Amino acid sequence: MRKSVLTAAVAAALLATPMLASAQVTGNMSLVSDYRFRGLTQTFEEPALQGGFDYAHASGIYLGNWNSSISDNFYAGAPLEMDFYGGYKGTFGDFGFDVGGLYYYYPGSDAPALGGTIDNFEIYAGLSWKFLSLKYFYALTDFFGVPDSEGSDYFDLTGTWDMGSGWGLVGHLGHQRVEGASDADYTDYKIGVTKDLGGWVFGAAYIDTDADEALYTFTNTANGTTKHVGDGTVVLSISKTF
Repeated sequence: MRKSVLTAAVAAALLATPMLASAQVTGNMSLVSDYRFRGLTQTFEEPALQGGFDYAHASGIYLGNWNSSISDNFYAGAPLEMDFYGGYKGTFGDFGFDVGGLYYYYPGSDAPALGGTIDNFEIYAGLSWKFLSLKYFYALTDFFGVPDSEGSDYFDLTGTWDMGSGWGLVGHLGHQRVEGASDADYTDYKIGVTKDLGGWVFGAAYIDTDADEALYTFTNTANGTTKHVGDGTVVLSISKTF
């Protein structure tokens, strides 16, 4: 995808400033049957609890925090992913733009060979038109601890369609390029439906990748099983914004 004291404090401080009073703070929470990040499971296909907060000012400036439980097999013992982001967005008729930065932090991770705690920082830029959006992410640091991978990037093309009566359709195509490790490059895709019932959004989506099986197969140290983390699967979800 737990509340962030830091983000709540920042949002409160901003709202207390008269010139920034025209703002909105929202929260979100969700439960998913499998947390997939760019098509790859982060929980060994187990459920995850997720949630965060967003601060949006009328000027287009925004800040946010999002968190998800993860398997501690992937990020050197970290049981949690914490994302912090901020940027600026706006619209011109049916067109929109979004630019900003995103920091991924894995508290509790300990990878001495990689310098200790695992983290990652990306900048991004996106354009949208009606139901379509295209976003580009560029890593300014080593990509999630992969040595000499600064400059890795990801393209995200997503379409969302309102089908009426609370029903929605979503389609996604993405491509991850890992700098200095072309064998690790892969494409992911997603097709799914959502249903809004009184503010609770239920979802079901099929997610798959063409990630190399040899590179993306890991062992779950908790039970000794191995999984190709990019295998196709159906992910169920329930979420709410408040």
